[in-house]
Parts: sequence; structure tokens; C-alpha cells
Amino acid sequence: MATNVHLTPELESFARNCVASGRFNNVSEVVRSALRMLQEREERRVRFNAMLDAVRLEAQRDGVYEAADVLAEMDAIIEQPRQ
Repeated sequence: MATNVHLTPELESFARNCVASGRFNNVSEVVRSALRMLQEREERRVRFNAMLDAVRLEAQRDGVYEAADVLAEMDAIIEQPRQ
């Protein structure tokens, strides 16, 4: 399938510089590489959002702790005399 992509002058220059560096054979390879990176980033974003949703549900179910309370409890444990 052939797809035409119109790039800004800045992106066109960047893509051509990538080819000129020898890392890519042509601009199409640069665009495919960029799309793969975008796909990976989007997949990570979806996984991260799913994790956040799970944490929100857990917090609603089990409650939450205030950071100040946790730190105070940790300080109290640290300050206890060692046996």
C-alpha cells in the first residue's frame, strides 16, 4: 500500500539528515522507524493508564494513606530503641 506523507520543511530536513548519516537507506525507513516508536509509546501509555485505573480502583476499595502519616510511622519505627 502506497501512502504519501507531507512533512514540514523541518521534518523533511531532519529525515534527509538521518538518511545522509547512513543510518537509514531512505526517508520511508525514517518514517517507518518513527511510526514504530510512536506505536510503542502509545502502547506504554495505554498500559500506564490501565495501571492507574487499577490503582484508583484499589484505592477506592481499600482506602489510601497520607504520605505524612506513612513518614511519621516510619520515623517512629526508626526511633524505637533496638533490642
